[in-house]
Formats: sequence, C-alpha cells, structure tokens
Amino acid sequence: MRSAENEVKIFSGTSNRKLAEDIAKELEMELGDISISQFADGEISVKIEETVRGRDVFLIQPTSKPVNENLMEALIIIDALKRASAHKINLVMPYYGYARQDRKSRGREPITAKLVTDLIERAGADRVVSVDLHAGQIQGFFDIPLDHLTARPIIAEYFEEIIGEEGKDEWTVVSPDLGGVTRARALADVLGLQIAIIEKSRPRPNESEILNVIGEFKDQKCIIIDDIIDTAGTIVNAAETLIQEGAKEVYISASHGVLSGPAIDRITNSKAVAKCIVTDTIYQPKILDNDKFEILSMAPMLAETIRRITSYTSVSEIMKDKK
Repeated sequence: MRSAENEVKIFSGTSNRKLAEDIAKELEMELGDISISQFADGEISVKIEETVRGRDVFLIQPTSKPVNENLMEALIIIDALKRASAHKINLVMPYYGYARQDRKSRGREPITAKLVTDLIERAGADRVVSVDLHAGQIQGFFDIPLDHLTARPIIAEYFEEIIGEEGKDEWTVVSPDLGGVTRARALADVLGLQIAIIEKSRPRPNESEILNVIGEFKDQKCIIIDDIIDTAGTIVNAAETLIQEGAKEVYISASHGVLSGPAIDRITNSKAVAKCIVTDTIYQPKILDNDKFEILSMAPMLAETIRRITSYTSVSEIMKDKK
C-alpha cells in the first residue's frame, strides 16, 4: 500500500462486519475502533474511538436490509469521520440499496437512487466503491469518483472448475430477461458458452410471467445469471420452466443475495434449482449451513481495490486482470 500503515484506516458499519473483517485480513490490517449503538427511540449513535485526522479512511457498509437503517448509519459515520478531520473518506458499498429505483417509470415517482447519491455526497464521502449496480447509469448520478466492480470474474471462476470436468458443449448461460442479456453474454464469453434468453412480462413488482425462451437449452446444464436475487420467485420460476422444457440441470447465480421473505425456502425447496451461487456482498447467516447455497467471497477483489486506490494505480485494471 502507498503509505505508512497508520495513514490508512478501515472501519465497518454493522451491516456486514464479516466482509469488513475479511477485507482487513487480506490487507493485513485491523479494523478501526468505532462504537455504534441506538437510543431507545431508534436513533443511531456513532463515536469514532481513535484518531483519523489526516488519514485515508475506508468505510465498509453495504446498504442491505434493513436498508434505511444501514443507509442512515453509513451517512452518520461519514459525517463523524468528516468532523474528525479524516483526509479522504471512501465508502465501500458493495450492495447499493435503492439502485432499482433509478428512473421514473410513471408520473409523480421519485428517482430514489439519485437521492441516495446526493445524500452520500452531502454527508462528506470523497469516493464510492460498489459492485454490480442494478443500473449502470447510477455511476453518472455521482459527482465524486465511483469505482464500479463486477462479481462476474469470481462467478466465472466458480463455474470454470465445474465445467472443466465435464466439457463446454453441455452448458448454456441463460439471461432471466431481455435486460440481462449483456450480463449473460459477458459471462458466456468468459466461459466460452452459448446463451439463451428468457422473455417475460412483469405485471407486478417481484412477480413475473414467462412468455418464451429464446435459444437452445434442451438437454443442457444451464446457468441463470442475474445481479440480484430478491424474493427468488422470478428466478426459481425460470429454473422450473427450463427443466420443464428439457434442461438437464439449472444453477442460479447472482452478485447480490438479497433473499427477502420466502426466498431461502423457495430456493431450498425447488427441485429445479441444483445450486444457488451468490457473493458475500450481503451478510446472510441463514444460508451458511445450507447445502443448496454457495457463497463466494468478494474480499480479495475489494481489498485489491483499496490497495490500488491508496497507491493511485488503476482500479479498472482489476477487471482486465480477471478476464
């Protein structure tokens, strides 16, 4: 890293301390000393328990469920660091809450993803690091640097080990909708596989109806790739449709395992889903001992990103190195 050890500090909020500890371990550093508590009425109280004056500080805080609480906690910690005279405040937000509200689809709706960027900037962040934003245009909402990473190389590496034993002719990458074709194509190119596309309609949020599957997938083992698995209704429905239409086996995968409501039970109980692969951008203790799930670590990539930021070297080269 660029500077003496005491010039860089890493702090963790409460949303995913395990990931923060893993990142710190990769960097051979200790997490900074911070006290986070709540008053009786739910207000968040923060105190930085060590000096950060003149330091480059990295705050690890995905804004996953409870989204509002974790977002507010991040803003308060950033404000505390700013008032404690930190030199640079870098918010590492692997999962960016509210990213799905990135545009107005109907009249009198907010663009909440833009509001969140304004709050982060106003609180005092100098830089943001995130992973697989639901909408790429969110990068343009920021007036401060944003490093946009992808979990695709890590997911690809997982499947390369499996496919290498069986041969590429038996596998197909499937996009769960038309909007995810670019993501599916990128994974397929890395793995050297063909793709198929599920055409669907979405009558209501978190619900979908499959209309058609475009491409060859019969007698194939399929990898459905998405950025988020939330309630899992859509992706499990897609897996079941593929099996019913002749697929041999279906793996579902996503960068962010939001896994709201019945998601874990849906995936666990689905005979169509062979395995669910997610990363640790969101802490999900309920799936740690569940054989149906595989959790891939983002800590090495995020640690390398911090190294490059502090040494003023290219972050985008990380993605090139992983191709």
